[in-house]
Amino acid sequence: MGDVLSTHLDDARRQHIADKTGKILTEFLHFYEDQYGVALFNSMRHEIEATGVPQAQLLWRKVPLEERIIFSGNLFQYQEDNKKWRNRFSLVPHNYGLVLYENKVAYERQVPPRAVINSAGYKILTSIDQYLELVSNCLPGTTSKSGTAPILKCPTQFPLILWHPSARHYYFCMMTEAEQDKWQAVLQDCIRHCNNGIPEDSKVEGPAFTDAIRMYRQSKELYGTWEMLCGNEVQILSNLVMEELGPELKAELAPRLKGKPQERQRLWIQISDAVYRMVYEQAKERFEVVLSKLQLARPAMEAVIRTDMDQIITSKEHLANKIRAFILPKAEVCVRNHVQPYIPSILEALMVPTSQGFTEVRDVFFKEVTDMNLNVINEGGVDKLGEYMEKLSQLAYHPIKMQSCYEKMELLRLDGLQQRFDVSSTSVFKQRAQIHMREQMDNAVYTFETLLHQELGKGPTKEELCKSIQRILERVLKKYDYDSSSVRKRFFREALLQITIPFLLRKLAPTCKSELPRFQELIFEDFARFILVENTYEEVVLQTVMKDIMQAVKEAAVQRKHNLYRDSMVMHNSDPNLHLLAEGTPIDWGEEYSGDGTGGNGSPCPDAPEAATLSEKRRRAKQVVSVVQDEEMGLPFETSPQPLSPASLDSVTEPCDMLAQNLQAESPPPAGPLLNGAPAQESPQPVADSEASSPPSSLLWHLPPGEAADHEPPKPSDQETGEQVSNPSGCSPIHTTTEDSAGVQTEF
Repeated sequence: MGDVLSTHLDDARRQHIADKTGKILTEFLHFYEDQYGVALFNSMRHEIEATGVPQAQLLWRKVPLEERIIFSGNLFQYQEDNKKWRNRFSLVPHNYGLVLYENKVAYERQVPPRAVINSAGYKILTSIDQYLELVSNCLPGTTSKSGTAPILKCPTQFPLILWHPSARHYYFCMMTEAEQDKWQAVLQDCIRHCNNGIPEDSKVEGPAFTDAIRMYRQSKELYGTWEMLCGNEVQILSNLVMEELGPELKAELAPRLKGKPQERQRLWIQISDAVYRMVYEQAKERFEVVLSKLQLARPAMEAVIRTDMDQIITSKEHLANKIRAFILPKAEVCVRNHVQPYIPSILEALMVPTSQGFTEVRDVFFKEVTDMNLNVINEGGVDKLGEYMEKLSQLAYHPIKMQSCYEKMELLRLDGLQQRFDVSSTSVFKQRAQIHMREQMDNAVYTFETLLHQELGKGPTKEELCKSIQRILERVLKKYDYDSSSVRKRFFREALLQITIPFLLRKLAPTCKSELPRFQELIFEDFARFILVENTYEEVVLQTVMKDIMQAVKEAAVQRKHNLYRDSMVMHNSDPNLHLLAEGTPIDWGEEYSGDGTGGNGSPCPDAPEAATLSEKRRRAKQVVSVVQDEEMGLPFETSPQPLSPASLDSVTEPCDMLAQNLQAESPPPAGPLLNGAPAQESPQPVADSEASSPPSSLLWHLPPGEAADHEPPKPSDQETGEQVSNPSGCSPIHTTTEDSAGVQTEF
């Protein structure tokens, strides 16, 4: 690979790539600096002017479920250097980075992993044909003739391939279709989580970044949704650069690649990955410098905003009135002729799969709680309650059980409308709705936990406990119905804005955009960092269509088939004492409720000696490590083979034989804790709370401050993971946070 890169990426071409990347980053970061001041002003204004919104009925978990393993097991990975398949012990921690170890023994001994993969921007492919088609499309003219060897051969019929348009690809395979389905659900959960990489509690940096991305792309005449708005800021910046740099390099280098079609495809993937790494490192350095500069300037900007808030608002309103008088006649005609007739059909296309998904969330929650109640009746009452509740608390993070909910959203289609409104992909809407589903499931579970924990303080009998569980379930479902209605209505409004506003801006650009510079003179120089003509223009355009969108969603709420509450149905402080309960210490069901004087996971009760040895911590972690439980076997999903020597693992030449051995025995859960950049702790540390009205930063379009309604409390977001290089001879704990290395894929 080194020879290939040195041949096609010599010093002169690397310098050209660096110069081109620097030029793109400089242009973008100018947009970012402009948007930072606007976002800061909007955030501070919202804090001052925000009117009370209906309070969410369900509680939300302030301390996330940390130190948990979502999924663990063995799979086979294709090694591109020696073109062989290797067995890897793989696990997914709570931050959703796929961690690959040499084998399970290496994990138990805390040997650094072979790779930690951040899956932001990736797609999952389940067949070699799908992959070969994508590869051929990426490098035209390399379609293999029939009968020739493809770029990749899979030893089984059940591959899973992680494909990225710029970065390297990852190849895995399983022995059975059932295992393929499980891993596909897990990896899709990883992608969904990593794509949502900008923290939702970021009220200034997040909105400023997404607005800058939109403004930059619109300056290049690129409107509509962007499929590669995935991952953290540096990953998104890298995707932005590669969107422009990739085609240029392809045009220059593709004709120079030699060899058979499959060999040329392989070479291009290696070159593209190498360029992506170069771009990533350069983007990371530049972005961190600019962000540090803005954060240093923020206190002075805040002081100006606090002092001159009224004058800034007055100046902005005056500017908006002038722009409105200029564009309103044109915008209203455009909305009436090109947008308004299509809003009902867009909304219907969104509502059907979304409502089905949220209904499935409700049904899954009801089933799990009902099954638990039956188990309480039949298997020992309170003595087993800790074990049952420990499993229930993890329901929202169970990829397999939640898959039936997520699948409903995969039915979303915007056929015809997608081309008309330049929606490149519906994935942004699907993933956003699926994240809402997981959040609402976790809210329902946590509310149920809190209410049940309060009830247990009364010392109920088995019969009383079962009745209480049923009563609490009904209470939580009513709250879920209200909150899910509010979340869905907000999602519909945001999605409609994200679809229609870029379309309107593109339609109005030829007649309106060239006239905007003359409005700049209406802004006082002292306020120029907080008021931008382009942003004010877009807000005016948004207001022209907002009335129609609000009316369409309001009318849809009347239709019983979508199970939405009408806007007149507002539950104000219907259960004030419930929110007081959420202020207490997080519930540890394993510690508090067990039948043997110890925690449900075999750990000492709180009155045991405080000093816990490392071996005790690892023993406890072993028993809570896997959220996913095999319903048939009653054990974690672990497909580890019989113990094999390292030599035998390194010399696998017949993957089918190894895969056959892989199913012979189930192994116990991993024995050691997964250290996530710091020593394992007995309990997760709380993260900073965010304001209830903070909009999701992963969407390009948000409701303006005056239009926002039905907001749910945001959830703390985990830091993302990135693949990193480890020292093969070292034994230091692994680090999987972006503070160390986020989003860079490196093969060992």
